[in-house]
Amino acid sequence: MGLLDRTKKTAAKNCADEAANGRQQTSHDDKSARLDDLRLRVHERLIEEIGQDILYGDVPEEKTKRAIAATLDSLMEENNVVILKAEKDRLIEELCNEVLGLGPIEPLVRDDEITEIMVNGPDRVYVERNGKIELTDRKFRDDEHVHRIIEKIVSPLGRRIDESSPMVDARLGDGSRVNAIIPPLSLNGPTITIRKFSKDPLQVDDLISFGTFTRDIAAFIEACVRARLNCIVSGGTGSGKTTTLNVLSSFIQDTDRIVTIEDAAELQLRQEHVVTLESRPPNMEGKGEVTIRDLVRNCLRMRPDRIIVGEVRGGEALDMLQAMNTGHDGSLTTGHANSPRDILSRLETMVLMAGMNLPLRAIREQISSAIDLIVHQERMRDGKRRLTYVTEVVGMENDIITLQDIFIFKKTGVDDNGNILGEFKSTGIVPKFVERFKTAGIKLPLSMFHTFGEM
Repeated sequence: MGLLDRTKKTAAKNCADEAANGRQQTSHDDKSARLDDLRLRVHERLIEEIGQDILYGDVPEEKTKRAIAATLDSLMEENNVVILKAEKDRLIEELCNEVLGLGPIEPLVRDDEITEIMVNGPDRVYVERNGKIELTDRKFRDDEHVHRIIEKIVSPLGRRIDESSPMVDARLGDGSRVNAIIPPLSLNGPTITIRKFSKDPLQVDDLISFGTFTRDIAAFIEACVRARLNCIVSGGTGSGKTTTLNVLSSFIQDTDRIVTIEDAAELQLRQEHVVTLESRPPNMEGKGEVTIRDLVRNCLRMRPDRIIVGEVRGGEALDMLQAMNTGHDGSLTTGHANSPRDILSRLETMVLMAGMNLPLRAIREQISSAIDLIVHQERMRDGKRRLTYVTEVVGMENDIITLQDIFIFKKTGVDDNGNILGEFKSTGIVPKFVERFKTAGIKLPLSMFHTFGEM
């Protein structure tokens, strides 16, 4: 066979292969389109027969599952559609997720390894797993499909999202935090961000095993909480501040009356005497808003032993500092910052946001007398969260708030897999508030501060 004949034969084979692949792809696309059409018809008929309540979980789960299976069988018989059992089972599962859960992202919500879900429009869904972000194969049908899932999340909470109010903060039933934003503000289409929280709150031993801090640091922080020191957890977005705040709050005695204040209730306290307060956005007429600051003021009349503010980000900082300075010791909160020094600067700015024309020195005196301990946390490049500073607020020196680090995380390098190497170290400084440990009947080995004996 000559070169020309071989070339023709090869070209003919390639054309045949391409045609076969094209037919296979067309067949696959046709089947996918038929399944999508069947899924949509089942959904429409369920709404017709049961009503809109089925979309918002107001119909019992078992009844919904039976209705989905029966409706699918009925439509398949009416339209003379035959599909494999595996395809039918998958279709029923997807419909259950759509009706009972959050549609295409419901399996991601149930996956305990995933800590964050990010929907960037209908075609791109990302997750954070083990501290790393990855693209998934999950997809929505269109923008309207994403919008319906957002409505399903926010409607039971009495919140809304539309063109006049295109952003919303909400939560799932397990406490996971949800933020949604829609066009015209989001150019990618409706966008959802879900910060997941463990169904069983992480305990101090979990964070020790994750390498967030050491057992000595955990014992020290527990002593600070039990001795009713005012603590603030600082860090960047996604650094694990709320998780650490949960662990700190677990050290509070069961006999204390705790009032928590949050934008969206996320804290998972196990104590019995807990009152949970949640802020409220304005209604369609722009009225009825209840801010974090309103709740902080109100909780002072509720006879709290401990006040826990999920996050300070505005004028409520002034009311919180005043509460700490007027007998509400042992209060806890979080704030966004890049370092312990930075959180003090941010607190100054937030106090000024309250509209009070206070001198800077007066603000700093309020902060230095209110805050006893700063716990700073970082999310590192390898995805791990670590406490990088445990810092005491000592007081004022001239016009500057003085700090001293008690424990630090010292980075030493990066291994071949990109993991950050380092170790937790004591600075050798014994905090000035150790006397409060003694009066609270708390004993800590001074060896954790590189000294000897016992307090």
